[in-house]
Amino acid sequence: MTIPRGLSAFPITPSSSNGNVDEIGLQKLVARLVEARVESIGLLGSTGTYMYLTRQERRRALETAVGEAGARTPIVVGIGALRTDDAVKLAQDAKAIGAAAGLLAAVSYTSLTDDEVFGHFSTVALETGLPILIYDNPGTTHFRFTPELVGRLAAVPGIVGIKNPAGDRDETTRHLAEQRAVVPVTFSIGYSGDWHATEAMIAGADTWHSVLGGLFPRPCQQIVIAARQGNAEEARRIDAMLAPLWSLFRQFSSLRVVYALADMIGICRAEPPRPILPLPDAARHQIAETLKCLPDEVTG
Repeated sequence: MTIPRGLSAFPITPSSSNGNVDEIGLQKLVARLVEARVESIGLLGSTGTYMYLTRQERRRALETAVGEAGARTPIVVGIGALRTDDAVKLAQDAKAIGAAAGLLAAVSYTSLTDDEVFGHFSTVALETGLPILIYDNPGTTHFRFTPELVGRLAAVPGIVGIKNPAGDRDETTRHLAEQRAVVPVTFSIGYSGDWHATEAMIAGADTWHSVLGGLFPRPCQQIVIAARQGNAEEARRIDAMLAPLWSLFRQFSSLRVVYALADMIGICRAEPPRPILPLPDAARHQIAETLKCLPDEVTG
């Protein structure tokens, strides 16, 4: 399978204080993304707080999203777990429910070696038959995928792409070239880190795995289209309009900000899972004032 390229939009997973998924709220979020014709939906990523949900609630979230998206938009779903056998079970759930692929991070408590990560990913891919997207998220996992390890994993049947953290322009350009040199042409190389993602797409990345795209897909789609067409000036123009949001993301974290924004624009009322706290009133006021000043091209 070839992973859909372009914009992969990552919504929050609204849930109650006891961890039960808000199916209506999630349906609204997914419907918004389907209507925007994003290339894929990244369900239960870090923004989707997958590690805070039970297996049952992860299943409920995926069933809800697949039911809403149908065959119109493929869903890549987080299947990360501390234990390999648990990740296998989550991947089996994902395949049975209808996910297009699983997003797998090197989640750990004890630091992992390259060989341990290779075994973990290979086992999940080969035992389940679910296409796997590597999730390189060193800020959370404290593990970083080297080009050598990515090349080894890309040779495993069923491991079809990677979601990388983006750095500044020069760093990402170098990193992208290093990965291109060790993976097949069909292997999808994508980036997250919204405030750096425009430069990643201009540099030739296949996919933007976007937090903001999970809420405001329109400007993110426009950036992807402009980058694909070689129009770096237009991509950077739209990115500049989003700079106030990137500033909020860096100040408060993208997760906390999109929870507040989802409430402010009336999609769903939800709080992040404890121990993560909702933003205080002063921060919410700052976000609300920023939202008022954004052009319709961003929020429409």
